[in-house]
Amino acid sequence: MTADDPGRRAPVLVGANPGLQLFDAGEVCSGYVSVWRVDWSRSHGTGTALVLWQPTGVRVLGSNLELARWLAEDFTRHFPELDGLDWPQPQYEQVPVTATIDLARGLHARAGDIEVQLSEVLDVRSVATDDFRLGAVAHTLRLVLGPCQQGQVSIAGRQLEGQVRRSGTARRPSSSAFLAEAEVWSRQL
Repeated sequence: MTADDPGRRAPVLVGANPGLQLFDAGEVCSGYVSVWRVDWSRSHGTGTALVLWQPTGVRVLGSNLELARWLAEDFTRHFPELDGLDWPQPQYEQVPVTATIDLARGLHARAGDIEVQLSEVLDVRSVATDDFRLGAVAHTLRLVLGPCQQGQVSIAGRQLEGQVRRSGTARRPSSSAFLAEAEVWSRQL
């Protein structure tokens, strides 16, 4: 066995993490939002958080800022959707985050002046990998994925510009708007 045998990894987070990546007409990322519901974590408690990336900056919102900071810095900033994009010093805001996730209907989340909606779930399937890299650290990730037809983010009532990108096939659709439920993140301790 290697020092980082996936079979020896321990859970560090259990919860949900729907996301939405929007693209402008030139296929450049115009915004990304990561909504978190943490049902259990080994070291940072439970709660909800929202991370919003835009070309102009990063906002991290949550009532438990220690949890929100951990989710933003140890997870979201390393997601493939943000690969190659600037990650400036986030603006942290201590506000409640509400998130209603329904694998049949979609997501409605709110944090401060930000509202996120995902709808028209295209499929529900399980996903598993033993090599999800967050920075230099390999993680095992298991989840239930629900790609969505539609997604939007509003800030202070104004819709963030950009479109959802859909791909895949009718039998296995993919989308930059997605539900991610029953997530279990594990790593070597």
